[in-house]
Amino acid sequence: MTTIQDFATYIAGLPRVLAGAAALFRDAEGRVLLVEPNYREGWALPGGTIESDEDETPRQGARRETAEEIGLDREPGRLLAVDWSVGPGRPPVVAYLYDGGVLTEAELKAIRLQEEELLSWRLVPREDVPEYLPGSLGRRVLAGLDALADGSGAVELENGHRVG
Repeated sequence: MTTIQDFATYIAGLPRVLAGAAALFRDAEGRVLLVEPNYREGWALPGGTIESDEDETPRQGARRETAEEIGLDREPGRLLAVDWSVGPGRPPVVAYLYDGGVLTEAELKAIRLQEEELLSWRLVPREDVPEYLPGSLGRRVLAGLDALADGSGAVELENGHRVG
């Protein structure tokens, strides 16, 4: 018979995976909203780590992170992509990408950056996404934009590349 202690030991020995969620916001011209973190080089989407220890879901995490980072509390739209991303020095990350919708001029003016984490924000046209978001994140955003454009369902990605 399995005891509670045996189960806890079993769980403690399982592999670890991180989970993150982000929202893909655009303006009326289709440009993508990016944020500039102060804790690392480069650009990112509004989003971050899902607080799974607090029973937060990916959708809840995307909404909370967006509200914290840019001051806009919006229910995320449909799921655009799920990406299994590996990288040096960290466990794999399962990244959920949600449709953040099209922001109005008033919403863009209402953006308030979380000063503890972000330096700035900008709108970037699709063709410039790989310059600002190199690697798997850029490919993930482009796959999300494609899913929005063609009306397909969410895409499965590995390191930003479509699978299946």
